[in-house]
Amino acid sequence: MRKDFGKKTWMYPLPVLIVGTYDENGNADAMNAAWGGIYDTDTVVLCLSADHKTTKNIRAKGAFTVSFADEAHTAACDYLGIVSGNDVPDKLSKAGFTVSKGGHVDAPVINELPMTLECRLVKFNEDGNVIGEIVNVSADESVLGENGKVDPAKLRPITFDPVNNGYLVLGERVGNAFFDGAKIK
Repeated sequence: MRKDFGKKTWMYPLPVLIVGTYDENGNADAMNAAWGGIYDTDTVVLCLSADHKTTKNIRAKGAFTVSFADEAHTAACDYLGIVSGNDVPDKLSKAGFTVSKGGHVDAPVINELPMTLECRLVKFNEDGNVIGEIVNVSADESVLGENGKVDPAKLRPITFDPVNNGYLVLGERVGNAFFDGAKIK
């Protein structure tokens, strides 16, 4: 038996994305955004309100980074989502984060978060969503597996649980994409 809950914004998984920008004075800012993901082959989409400092910075600079919140920094990443850069200009340092200038776009890379997408603004779509081209992906060697690629078990990214307002850690491999289903043929 199923239970109906009506119209809800419940989706699994919802990555916890930390969006980094510089303002017009070169000050770094970041926010926690749960509504975003891959838009197309080499682009991302972020659903951000127009009044966010991050949104204003993206408009001004035409660039941003997307880092993946991880288990080790759950509280700090949550803080970036509950405090506005419009009110707390040094929220990154209060969260315990340091930044380096991105190597491919004019946006900060959060040093403590081990995986980052550097993105160039493509456009704001008709709904106001941010569309960005991924120009580089970087990952700290500490989260690479034996094959030289990102190992989710080492990265330990978190996902937002919108049903219970919590965070869950990802990382356990349960199958092989584009292979396991072929066994059913």
